[in-house]
Amino acid sequence: MAASLDNICQTLAQLAPLRLAESWDNVGLLAGDRSGQVQRVMTCLTLTPDVAHEAIAKQANLVVAHHPLPFRPLKKLTSDDLTGATLWKLSGSGVAVYSAHTAYDSASTGINQQWTEFLGLTDVRPITEPDDNNPLGAGRMGVTGEPQTPRQLIKQCAQFVGSPSPAVIGPIEPLINRVGFACGSGGSFVAQANRRGCQLLITGEATFHDCLLARSLGMTLGLLGHYHSERFAMVRLADKLHEQHPDLDCWASEVETDPIVRLNL
Repeated sequence: MAASLDNICQTLAQLAPLRLAESWDNVGLLAGDRSGQVQRVMTCLTLTPDVAHEAIAKQANLVVAHHPLPFRPLKKLTSDDLTGATLWKLSGSGVAVYSAHTAYDSASTGINQQWTEFLGLTDVRPITEPDDNNPLGAGRMGVTGEPQTPRQLIKQCAQFVGSPSPAVIGPIEPLINRVGFACGSGGSFVAQANRRGCQLLITGEATFHDCLLARSLGMTLGLLGHYHSERFAMVRLADKLHEQHPDLDCWASEVETDPIVRLNL
């Protein structure tokens, strides 16, 4: 039995309340008719042309993409550029688009929280202070059960998500127990994580200067790759949607891959 798009949006907003999103973000229902019916839902990290083609070919009614499309306001919707062409094709096939993005990053069962649960961290708290806009704060950090080296912790996380070649900045052999997570592009969390006593911050990617800052602070920074730090949670989100709506067909994109390929020279 199909559900209304509005009903699915409400479920998604319960899993990742939109008020938790950063002020610069573009979240919620981005394209679609709330009164429309939804039977098939596909999740993905990024709504690329290949992923959009898959959604249309598999007759999805809704794509839940982590990264918003569009991200910035559009002055026109035409096929003259990649964003417009992708949205135009989806709209023409009756496919709605939803994104929770940073709201899902920060939610109580969101991506960063899932990382802390994977490592079994205790005394979990946000890296950034909660405020009126985001009562849960952003990023997560906690304490490991037993002290481990950054090398061990990064290896565990990389193996969990299939990251083939994680990078590291800073010391990797001392025993530590205070670990933080900031999925995606989390280099901006380095200074705050350090102030809160975080010894290792694991993220997807960081700028060169954020890496230099981490090294100068004596804090270890682990880089799993943007794709690998978040994609697993979109697979889980498809499962969560199916649990909430057992009559729906929910799946994660089967064609989506990491655009970055590491060369073994």
